Amino acid sequence: MAEIKYEIIETLGVLSTSAKGWQKEVNLISWNERPPKYDIREWAPNHEKMGKGITLSEEEVEQLKKILK
Repeated sequence: MAEIKYEIIETLGVLSTSAKGWQKEVNLISWNERPPKYDIREWAPNHEKMGKGITLSEEEVEQLKKILK
């Protein structure tokens, strides 16, 4: 399996923290050196491990805002 490269460009906020210390975060992340996307997923302390998550483009974030209003 190919290595996945990522760079957290900006941390936008923490939605929750589990009893084990993992945080569900909203970040702007560049995956495999591509343009950054909005990302929601759980991270272990110090970002050494990550859970499954979802990435959203700017347009998808705008649509999500409309849906949630």
